[in-house]
Amino acid sequence: MLWYATGMTLVNHSARIVLCTFGSLGDLHPYLALGVGLKARGHRPAVATSGLYREKVEAEGLDFIAVRPDLGDVGNIDEFIRQAVDLRRGSEFVITKLTMPYLRHSYDDLLAGAGEADLLVGHPLAFAVALVAETLGRPWMGCALAPLSLFSACDASLLPPLAPLLGTRQLSPGAFRVVMRLARRTTRSWTRPITALRAELGLAPMTADPIYEGQYSAFGNLALFSPCLAAPQPDWPPHTTASGFCFHDRLAPGQELSGELTEFLAAGQPPIVFTLGSTAVHDPGEFYAVAAQAAVDLGRRAVLLAGERCQLPGLPPGVLRVDYAPHSLIFPRAAAIVHQGGVGTTAQALAAGQPQLVVPFSHDQPDNASRIARLGVGRMVPRARFSLPRAKAELALLMAEPYLSRAAEVARTMAAEDGVANACAAIEACLVRAGSSEC
Repeated sequence: MLWYATGMTLVNHSARIVLCTFGSLGDLHPYLALGVGLKARGHRPAVATSGLYREKVEAEGLDFIAVRPDLGDVGNIDEFIRQAVDLRRGSEFVITKLTMPYLRHSYDDLLAGAGEADLLVGHPLAFAVALVAETLGRPWMGCALAPLSLFSACDASLLPPLAPLLGTRQLSPGAFRVVMRLARRTTRSWTRPITALRAELGLAPMTADPIYEGQYSAFGNLALFSPCLAAPQPDWPPHTTASGFCFHDRLAPGQELSGELTEFLAAGQPPIVFTLGSTAVHDPGEFYAVAAQAAVDLGRRAVLLAGERCQLPGLPPGVLRVDYAPHSLIFPRAAAIVHQGGVGTTAQALAAGQPQLVVPFSHDQPDNASRIARLGVGRMVPRARFSLPRAKAELALLMAEPYLSRAAEVARTMAAEDGVANACAAIEACLVRAGSSEC
């Protein structure tokens, strides 16, 4: 076993680090990137998540820990997604109907798999992480994948219920604090199962709300997004590192883009790429029908990343529908990108240097969309207003200056960031702090 010294503290250089995540591919990919990065630095990472992702995790040579709930067993997927992406009630549904009913199962699974862990790294919905770390007496780190999760008054995020009222505007710090007081009252009952489980386990009562400051650790925290999207703020939790995005979006070894897609991309001008990520794609409404017609009316080609279930008969010439393609491979070849605003998709679009039209559904998506608009690299259209006339008008504005040059400028800035290396260094620094009992 290797060790390294920082000051007077010896730190395990082959640490067992358990990365616990929950959600869509946008929630999984950064943890896969971290796992690969930590393994390359000599550590022994494991990814703890839904059994649905076992194959993806193990394909990267990483250890896998199955933690319930299993997203592959949610029943009626269409109804589940419809409720999960609802603008006003989606976050409540995910927490109260999906994570909380399985809290004890999540705790048991993670406790069984993390017994040898030197450090646990959490996720905003992985509520069992803090409980398991406290039970085992191990250090842990909180993690924000998007700026919304940090709830900064200095850089106020757009909470989903306020999106129809505010658009891309930000609240003042004072107004945001008022809104957050109301939000805390609304959400207080959502995490009662955590209070009950703590009492059952003999742990001390909560002193911090697990949806807000309680999801972050005194040992250290990660903000796994670019400072271009949100710069560090004085009211972020202590020991929070803004690492930059941790990218992991590629085909498996030996896989290639389909011949049809490869030929289409090579056959003409760059297309507009339309996607709803890996979750909202199950509840597209008229998104893809509007997308196809808008592209045709503008005289543009289009690629629709529409998932396996979405049926789109009779597409016009110049419009290609495919189930999926890695965003990192297709976005750089686009003329513009129209998407739902998930942070993973947003990150790939920023890195590609292409202008974006964001049609947010719920959760962090309205806030990401408003930040993209304020950054000057894209525009935002509420989902309910994504009509053919609006889509055409917005795209016509988007595929011209100043959006083209600004998107390229931001991509150049981000290219200098190494999110994985920065995050891995922050994890090692957390091990140092834990070893020196600073926290």
